[in-house]
Amino acid sequence: MRVRSVVAFARKLVTFGSVLTVSLIGPTAVAGAAVPPSPRHSCECATPSIDRLQQWLASGEGTTVPATGSLLVPEGNRYAAKVTFLNAEWHVAVVWLGNQFEAQEDLSRSQGFWLTYAATDDLYVQLRPASHWSGGDKWLTRVPSTGGKLVTKFFSFSPDAWTSLPELGTPPYSFASALVEARGLVFVGKTPNQLEFRGLRIDGYQPPCL
Repeated sequence: MRVRSVVAFARKLVTFGSVLTVSLIGPTAVAGAAVPPSPRHSCECATPSIDRLQQWLASGEGTTVPATGSLLVPEGNRYAAKVTFLNAEWHVAVVWLGNQFEAQEDLSRSQGFWLTYAATDDLYVQLRPASHWSGGDKWLTRVPSTGGKLVTKFFSFSPDAWTSLPELGTPPYSFASALVEARGLVFVGKTPNQLEFRGLRIDGYQPPCL
């Protein structure tokens, strides 16, 4: 009888452990789900950076604060990129993926990127290739408003997730070719917006520190 009691008790422990494991993992731990990598997946650069991306820039297009130059500001023991879009006009904020304008990266094998940000209104992010850098006629995807709260969202590089805006023009190249020669992610918006970026981690790619 004593042996049977010990076995029964052991089985209860195993069952309880299984339930506890499921509750700790939570409903988001599903096979194939996009889960962001640890923020400590790589060390930051010696100069200000966010996930090793050192060039977060106001381009001077549209009325923004700051008007030009770096968006990076100290935030605790790390950095954040902050910019305010003013007025009902197109604004542009740029991230160089290789930390210098001349660089380009092949992201054709990447699934997408995780963006940690806050926005008071909707905006868009364009994937700009080296061969077609200038102009507004780019492939883009919507970056939804967060109501000013910091969130982390995954943006897929699936072609179905990217489109263009008639107002900005139709890209004269394929989205697949843009992935092969990606130079930068460019945030654009036509409405007043307060933006803050805390993370930008691209699947399968680690920016070089310069």
